[in-house]
Amino acid sequence: MKVRFAVSVGLGPPDPVALGAVCAAAEAKGFDSLWLSDVPSLPSTEPTLGAAYAAAVTRKVHLGINLIPFGATPYVVAHHLAQLDQLTGGRLLVTLVPGLDLPGEREALGTAGRHRGRLMEEVIGQLRDLWAGDLPVKPAQEPLELWLGGSGPEAIARAGRVSDGWLGSLVSPRRAGQIRAGIQAAAAEAGRSIDPEHFGLSVGYARDAAGVEAAARTRLRAVRPRRPDLDPGVDPGDLVPVGAPTLRRLLGQLVEEGLSKFVLRPVAPVADWDEELDWLAAAVLSLET
Repeated sequence: MKVRFAVSVGLGPPDPVALGAVCAAAEAKGFDSLWLSDVPSLPSTEPTLGAAYAAAVTRKVHLGINLIPFGATPYVVAHHLAQLDQLTGGRLLVTLVPGLDLPGEREALGTAGRHRGRLMEEVIGQLRDLWAGDLPVKPAQEPLELWLGGSGPEAIARAGRVSDGWLGSLVSPRRAGQIRAGIQAAAAEAGRSIDPEHFGLSVGYARDAAGVEAAARTRLRAVRPRRPDLDPGVDPGDLVPVGAPTLRRLLGQLVEEGLSKFVLRPVAPVADWDEELDWLAAAVLSLET
């Protein structure tokens, strides 16, 4: 099993100098991929634009996007992703996400009153049909894989039915293993299979406990009422490791549960990305296989 580590970038307002520097540095230090997330209600870098920019300042590192597939027609989404995969030289990784449900976001994206998970399942079928049809530009990768997240019963069944992989968040190692097994079972029931190496987790971490752990616990407790899938006996704050030994221990537990792809995200503001990446590389890259 190939264990690989990625870094979440583009966390603040668009800044070409900062984004270019962190992307180039992460590639040079040996991280497998860079990830940008779609958060239209906050001042973060839009992921397709950020990935296109990152492609121009890197050569080998994979470029991942957590993309909300709503707010545009499936044709436009398929067209943009195909173009982006071509521009990145086939380095594009895509996970479709429903959004954060922040005030006004559903209305802006046209999903108010609709089940976003079921909408995503429809969109996946439409995107694949468009790529297999007469779209003027096709993705460089054949196929361009579409991963999903989510950890509730419907999300697990949906991932098994239609996804090419799973990238989750905010679950314990034990729960992550249960989700992986559930997705594989749902895939088998649907007469398909998912590569056993296509299971991963986005992991927020802190280098030290100086105020960051308390902030992380507060934020995660606010999430708990909307996340009934979290283990009842697990303190959500424990899902944000503090310090290199704790981070390595959590990653080892996740690998034991069959996960192998990890997107690492600092929960505290980063003052010096070069220093941050040095710390992170020393903490985790020796765990790659």
